[in-house]
Amino acid sequence: MLLKTNNLKYIINLKRLTLICFTLFAFNVLTSQEIIEDKKEVAVAETKASVSNVQTGKKVDGVAAVVGDYIVLDSDVQKEREQIKAAGGSVDGIGDCQLFGLMLEKKLYAHHAVQDSLPVSDAEIRQSVDYQIQQFLQQTNGSMERLLAFYNMEDEKTFRDEMFEINKANQLASKMQAKIVEDIEITPEEVRTFFNKIPKDERPTFGTELKVAQIVAEPKVSEEERQKVIDRLKQFKEDIVEKGASFRSKAVLYSEDPGSASRGGKYTLNRKRPKMVKEFRDVAFSLREGEVSDPFKTDFGYHIITLEKIRGQEYDVAHILLSPKVSDKAVEEARTRLEKVRKRIVDGDISFADAAREASDEKETRADGGQLINPTTQDYNFELTRMDPELYAQIQNLKDDEVSLVLKEEDRTGKVKFKILMVTDRIDEHEADYARDFLKIKELALEEKKIREIEKWQEEKIMDTYIKISGKYRDCEFSSNWLKN
Repeated sequence: MLLKTNNLKYIINLKRLTLICFTLFAFNVLTSQEIIEDKKEVAVAETKASVSNVQTGKKVDGVAAVVGDYIVLDSDVQKEREQIKAAGGSVDGIGDCQLFGLMLEKKLYAHHAVQDSLPVSDAEIRQSVDYQIQQFLQQTNGSMERLLAFYNMEDEKTFRDEMFEINKANQLASKMQAKIVEDIEITPEEVRTFFNKIPKDERPTFGTELKVAQIVAEPKVSEEERQKVIDRLKQFKEDIVEKGASFRSKAVLYSEDPGSASRGGKYTLNRKRPKMVKEFRDVAFSLREGEVSDPFKTDFGYHIITLEKIRGQEYDVAHILLSPKVSDKAVEEARTRLEKVRKRIVDGDISFADAAREASDEKETRADGGQLINPTTQDYNFELTRMDPELYAQIQNLKDDEVSLVLKEEDRTGKVKFKILMVTDRIDEHEADYARDFLKIKELALEEKKIREIEKWQEEKIMDTYIKISGKYRDCEFSSNWLKN
């Protein structure tokens, strides 16, 4: 077998380190260039790297590698290590040579994504940069000057330009790797063959798994409060359309969307890549440039939208979101209603599943008797060691079929809801069983097949791509043939 199963998850995680998309505390210098002839390419790369470093006030360092149109500087390996750790990844047991090899992979993906003309949206990348900068500014109490000093940048434009290049290279790499494996599928027979080749003493062990159900009670918004929000949005529209007020300024001052208010409510939508909820897209795509919509409802509240510009398949829009407020009385009524539901379940008058179908306000789980779906595996099983910490804290002390007390939750917008939970099934830690763990075994088998396809692609592209390794890294023992020996 190509890969030992007990090492498979480690290898998969190692591969995935190359695709961490958000840079939190350190940035690589990414420069594009055209490689002209064999004797000149390193000199060209070093010159460009030196210019870039002078411009950004960084100490000049040498070129460790050239991969197609991309370079890796000597300092980049340590930066990459810090970058992965800052983003929450683990680099334990991964040496500099391994990390350097992963960086070469990312550059190879990005280079061939450009060669294959894989589409990336500059508007979406800039939007991502805007979001990242807002996150960074929270660390410096909103001070751009302190942020630039922290990252040793001359000015905001240089900072944004460098972040743009990093995000673009990461997105290109991600798209290229996705394209390589997009058509890879696996049959049940291949899964069985994969499993049967694993020696019994090397079969993976799966941790304790739980099935969890919940019933949710949400405070009801009064019709008066709902109309109040609609009327306020209508007034905003009137101010903008008839009195010339700035839509963006209104969004900054009044919108309750934390993801867009600071940038004037702006989003870029793409017809081919749905991003917002359907109701939002339907309204946005029906507008003419400069038009402002009437108020409309989504699960997040009430909106008005303006369409600023159409660029092919991309629509630049801005929106203002307002959410109706619930009264203290409505909050207490929701709590009391759920307390009564819990009592009926505990007294044996109704099953948890039937109570969920009858009384839960959560439409996503109501029809399934309140059963939560694991967003990672898309089934009902939650592995205890990988469970969301908040959910784990809520169910960790529950016995099977025990109903939790009524729990209060409040999201970042201040929206309150109440819920009760139950552990409906438990599977203790066990050695992989083909029938019971088919979906997990299938996932491992599919990952191995994808890795084979990626390795095959790499072998071919390494030989077709200009690659130059310099300095100490020529002594590394790479898993791929980067030195073309």
